[in-house]
Amino acid sequence: MILKFKYLFILAVVGFALSSCVTARKVNYMQEPDRYIPHYADTLSFEDYQLRIGDRLYVYVYSVDQKVMQMYNAGGSNASQMRQQMSNGGTYGSYDLYTYLIDEEGNIDFPTIGKQNVVGKTTREVKYQLEEELSKLLTEIPGYSMVSVEVNIVNRSFSIIGAQSGRYMINKEKMTIFEALAMAGDLGEFNSRKEIKIVREKDGVTTIKTFDARSKEIVNSEFYYIEPNDIIYIRQIPGYSFGINHVTTVIGVTAATISFGVFIYSIVQTGINHVNKYYGKGASK
Repeated sequence: MILKFKYLFILAVVGFALSSCVTARKVNYMQEPDRYIPHYADTLSFEDYQLRIGDRLYVYVYSVDQKVMQMYNAGGSNASQMRQQMSNGGTYGSYDLYTYLIDEEGNIDFPTIGKQNVVGKTTREVKYQLEEELSKLLTEIPGYSMVSVEVNIVNRSFSIIGAQSGRYMINKEKMTIFEALAMAGDLGEFNSRKEIKIVREKDGVTTIKTFDARSKEIVNSEFYYIEPNDIIYIRQIPGYSFGINHVTTVIGVTAATISFGVFIYSIVQTGINHVNKYYGKGASK
């Protein structure tokens, strides 16, 4: 009976060690979908970001007339450097001094042309809107020259919680989920790629999207691109506070556990033998 228990114990240890092994199946990206890795419909779409209340815009006005440029562009000779840093998510002094906050009514207050409603519009639409309004004003000035406007959203970011928690800047127009994870240093071996969640707010409605990042078909799905202010939640693989990631480690842990089990078994067996011997003598008397 004891011998049978010993073998069951050894099998249980081996099974636990093997189940704790982090396999390539659990951590690799771009895998073919099957019954464990989901198929995703070809729903890829990218919509230009629509401005929201609380966003900040950096606006730069181009003109051959230096007086016009000096009138509208903060930063003087450093304007080009400042514009580049802000568009890449960097900081340049105080945002308040060089950017336009979209207020609760969805407006920005732009010099000489006043309040402009921009909420719900793309930066491209705001560019054309400001160019039109400035052109109307500046045509009344003698020697008017055409202007061109560049509009950038500053301080665009996304957040990751759970694993590699932090806030990261979006430094390009389109950012994919893989680029976002790469910025965070990838996921590590014990974080789940199977159930990544994105919390996203749009038009006052918060939605939670869940997807499996291992599926090859994610590149054609709605989950491929992230948006500013997205929150990406990554959880640990259940039961992997302790894990084994190499076959050699499995063998080593199993061997050590078996040795310890045999040691405990020998102590228990020795004790049983002594008890049997003692009570055996007592019975013979």
